[in-house]
Amino acid sequence: MEEKDLKQEDIRKEEPEETVKTEKASEEKKPEEKAGSEDSEKAEQPEKAEEEPDKMKKKKKKEKWEERIEELEDRVKRQMAEFDNFRKRTEREKSHMYEVGARDVIEKILPVVDNFERGLAVVTEEDKANPVIDGMEKTYRQLMTVLTDLGVTPIQAVGEEFDPNFHNAVMHVEDEELGENVVAEEFQKGYMYKDTVIRHSMVKVAN
Repeated sequence: MEEKDLKQEDIRKEEPEETVKTEKASEEKKPEEKAGSEDSEKAEQPEKAEEEPDKMKKKKKKEKWEERIEELEDRVKRQMAEFDNFRKRTEREKSHMYEVGARDVIEKILPVVDNFERGLAVVTEEDKANPVIDGMEKTYRQLMTVLTDLGVTPIQAVGEEFDPNFHNAVMHVEDEELGENVVAEEFQKGYMYKDTVIRHSMVKVAN
């Protein structure tokens, strides 16, 4: 019995020693675990630090692309504006060239109109039945219709107040029946092409 009691006491004594050893081992492990966790945190921090520059680079690249796009858009807008100005300028030049060419042709036709009018002015009533005179009158009317369609209109002169913008005074006469500075007679008819005077009326001015 005594031997059994001694063995039990020895076991009890040994148990605290083992518990102390396990506690020490756990305490020794804890610093290692802490160190491991710190190392893992430190390892994660550089990764995050590496990720941040990558994001900044991507952001900078995006900003460069945006700047490039804005630059190209601005260049396209400028080119479109230049092309629109070129188109308008070309249309104005074409219109001006057309008007200059039309005026030149009309100026050459007007003497023909004058000859028709002079010839028809001396035709007597008896000669109007003549087929030649009739054809001449029809040709004159057709010519005047074409000129009217082109925008050519005669300038009103007789009975109108003298206007140097439309009339060219070649004679002056005193006439009590007419007012002051009034056109008494027209020697040559004047014409306008649209808003431009092609030929001034050659007139006699009263008073």
